[in-house]
Amino acid sequence: MSSQPARAPDPRFDETEVRALYRQMLSGWNRRNPEIIADLFDDDGFAIGFDGSELEGRADIAATHKQIFADHQTGAFVGKVRDVRFLNPEVAVLTAVAGMVLPGETDIEPDRNTVQTLVAVKRNHEWRVAVYQNTPAQYHGRDEKAKSLTDELRKQL
Repeated sequence: MSSQPARAPDPRFDETEVRALYRQMLSGWNRRNPEIIADLFDDDGFAIGFDGSELEGRADIAATHKQIFADHQTGAFVGKVRDVRFLNPEVAVLTAVAGMVLPGETDIEPDRNTVQTLVAVKRNHEWRVAVYQNTPAQYHGRDEKAKSLTDELRKQL
């Protein structure tokens, strides 16, 4: 048993960890690796895809992404975290926006822009994805808002 006193939680460290979890999610997608993506989730994690697909649990998340990568030439995400909020010391909500660069291209494809929400939970001192939602950022009838988002994301390239 250690004689060191227990370290108080550091919200800055936790925010860094939650942001890293999001970057790992995008990296798994960009590497076309369904196992990396699924392993970031909590045991009963839940994801809502760009097309509205609802994925429940790691096995479903891995299998669905494996099929996506097998059937489609997917682009690479370019993301920007907008906010991380802690509901309590063990639950955080990260909101981000992301664009996609399609294979063979060098610019963001505006029709693929998304708003992403990641709910993270801390289990055994490790942050895991509990819920992830990837919503198309179409901004129907608000062309200037759509253009502004694309311009913002281009700065991340």
